[in-house]
Amino acid sequence: MRKRWKWIIYASSIVALVASASFTIYCAWKVYAYHQPGEREIKEHENNAYHFVLVPEELDNDYWRLVEKGAKAAAKETGVHLEYVGPRQANIDEHIHILEKAAASKVDGIMTQGLTEKEFTPVINRIIEKNIPVVTIDTDAPTSKRTAYIGTDNYYAGFIAGKALAEDMHGKANVAIITGSLTASHQKLRIQGFKDAVKNEKGIRIIAIEESNITRIQAAEKAYSILNKHPEVNAFYGTSALDAIGIAKVIEQFHREKETYIIGFDTLPETIHYLQKGTIHATVVQEPYDRGYRSEKKLVDIIKGNEVPSVTNTETKVIRKQDLPLRPARNYEVKHD
Repeated sequence: MRKRWKWIIYASSIVALVASASFTIYCAWKVYAYHQPGEREIKEHENNAYHFVLVPEELDNDYWRLVEKGAKAAAKETGVHLEYVGPRQANIDEHIHILEKAAASKVDGIMTQGLTEKEFTPVINRIIEKNIPVVTIDTDAPTSKRTAYIGTDNYYAGFIAGKALAEDMHGKANVAIITGSLTASHQKLRIQGFKDAVKNEKGIRIIAIEESNITRIQAAEKAYSILNKHPEVNAFYGTSALDAIGIAKVIEQFHREKETYIIGFDTLPETIHYLQKGTIHATVVQEPYDRGYRSEKKLVDIIKGNEVPSVTNTETKVIRKQDLPLRPARNYEVKHD
């Protein structure tokens, strides 16, 4: 009886082993026969594996949130994982640290600004040497090895701001300039373009140039100080998105809305509010959503080996109250929860 049971157990084991092997072979054949990926499937899988990082100058700045919005819309279309990470307040050292950290984690592509030649050119070059493409947005690093630039011609943007002020003020104005940064290359270009636009206007004088560090509060503080020291100032030019907002607050406190001209940059909700009220008279419009969208698409093209232009300037223009509302809204409007 005992030998019979041993034989039954032995036979059952053989049958189970054969059945298991047969099932494994069958499954392997099914996978091979029905799930071999074609070329298109392989490319889609590679796309899904792309990991891009967008590093802005200031994380919660409304302008950069629009850039993020455009980049994420493109990332959704291309199946790319996109991270948006940067300093909470403008800080070059932190900005560079984040770029270096992204490169160390071997991301597939980086979008950022080239704020200053001295600090950003070396770090961009080191990233490129690791075979990670870099697209600069809004602020170029032209002497670096960056792969491409997409954004404003900042000199031209400053130039058309100067021409608009000269036209609106009929060639007569005592101007104060408040800039986000005296060292950032895009801010310097916006100042130089403005100066060149008004240099032949004998009735226009630039009285003061102050720095806001890209904050509403410091822009307001500098505007207040300028008006106390130079009551003859009757026009302001703000070169970063928050400058005109800070200036407008002070002008209303001084009740000088009717006698002081303000031209700024960008179309943040507060900027549009003051433009509608007439406190801000004009603003230079960029297209942050569009440049975020196009930058992400360019990175995908670069990785696929497609040729892309080294410089792509997006549309820049001056608008006034009569030009509102702006369309398409997605390019200019930020909705807060």
